[in-house]
Amino acid sequence: MQRIGLFEKVTFKQFQQAWEKIFVDTTAEIQELYQQIKLPCRATNGSAGYDFFTPIAITLKPQENILLPTGVRVKIEQGWFLGIVPKSGLGFKYRLQMDNTMGIIDSDYYYSDNEGHIFVKMTNDNRNEKVLEIKAGDPICQGIFLPFGITYDDNVTAIRNGGFGSTSK
Repeated sequence: MQRIGLFEKVTFKQFQQAWEKIFVDTTAEIQELYQQIKLPCRATNGSAGYDFFTPIAITLKPQENILLPTGVRVKIEQGWFLGIVPKSGLGFKYRLQMDNTMGIIDSDYYYSDNEGHIFVKMTNDNRNEKVLEIKAGDPICQGIFLPFGITYDDNVTAIRNGGFGSTSK
């Protein structure tokens, strides 16, 4: 197996800024949440996906969504990206979906001002009134490393500085 990435925590400062922006009333818990962040890992030696874990308990009623700062960043070799998709079981049972269908973490995102902090935004899209409950520390989505190619006449020299649509600005 080719080794092409390395997961790390973002700094506490970056995690705190992101967390407080989204979850306004959780200031006292942030240090504890940061300490409990688990880096993504594979469940078995045959698993393609690296499980990402939620630092908090999540309850999503049908049609509700959540934007979750994971506290994780990833250093990726050039020519690869990390695709973020829901855990298969959560997608099957609850229609849990990524709001952007599949998150794309480019190799240069690691160097952004936000330290390449990976966020996930997911929606419980089930139509059977099932409430999704996930315990703190449980897997919520998975990342799969994938190679990509470029065209022969590609001559891009732009440098990224940001996430969520920053390359189209």
